[in-house]
Amino acid sequence: MPLTKHLQNRHYAVLEAPSTLGLRSEGVDRLPEVLLEQGLAERLSARHAGCIKPDSRSSQRDLETNVLNGKDIASYSYKLADAMGALLDAGDFPVVLGGDCSIVLGSALALKRRGRYGLLFVDGQADFFQPEAEPYGEAASMDLALVTGHGPTLLTHFDGDSPLIRPMDAVAFGYRDHEDQAQFGSQPLPSELRAFDLPAIQRLGVGRAAEEAVRHLSRGDLDGFWIHVDADCLDDAVMPAVDFRLAGGLSPDHLETVLKTALDSGRAVGIEVTIYNPALDPDGRAGKLLTDLLVSALSGDTARA
Repeated sequence: MPLTKHLQNRHYAVLEAPSTLGLRSEGVDRLPEVLLEQGLAERLSARHAGCIKPDSRSSQRDLETNVLNGKDIASYSYKLADAMGALLDAGDFPVVLGGDCSIVLGSALALKRRGRYGLLFVDGQADFFQPEAEPYGEAASMDLALVTGHGPTLLTHFDGDSPLIRPMDAVAFGYRDHEDQAQFGSQPLPSELRAFDLPAIQRLGVGRAAEEAVRHLSRGDLDGFWIHVDADCLDDAVMPAVDFRLAGGLSPDHLETVLKTALDSGRAVGIEVTIYNPALDPDGRAGKLLTDLLVSALSGDTARA
């Protein structure tokens, strides 16, 4: 049975995935707590589907992957995939609250087990580092590479197969970390992966860029697509509560346009939200903005100020 469904047929299920395995720092594990305190589940009429926590955290690069907590991330990805798979099989539209960006591996594994799916990767960074170039070995800087099969076997081959998402089935949208990539020697995005960096979006206009991205992911050879949203895709002026800050970014209205375009296609099968760090948001303003934006995009609620 196809997983895709239109707004009126969606049954939202909120799944907490408070993993910080892909980062050196803590803090983003409180993202689910804060967004739920803001009433995210109630406002979406969503059921709470539990919390999947990592079993361990080594806090070291392991020898096999050269990635911080590499083995722990692999184990957690299987655990998250099992939980999310149960939601998909029940006909739910998962709203997964991270955590850091490495949770995309678990989400993609759940989908890989059910067909061929695309990925709308909305992020302020391209996240395509290789382990030897990432200064701290953080998987949160290489998750798009890993999920498309570029990296160590333990983090690219799941259930004996790779990639979780074919590069041609992924779209990188909104990244603006070109200087950081050049400074540390990140590998380039593969040519077959569709890319809309922030300058390209500004040239095209966010509406047209979003339409082109979603059209690519709505092809007949795909069973649907997953939406990944890293809070640092938003303009630093309104979303300073992230660990790696960059000037500029998408406005809240622009991100809402992207999400509504994706959801209106009827081809999106779920969404995950990552990287917002409540420890860096003492007045709670950024968390409220993020919650209101998600509610507006997912339900049509226009309450966001």
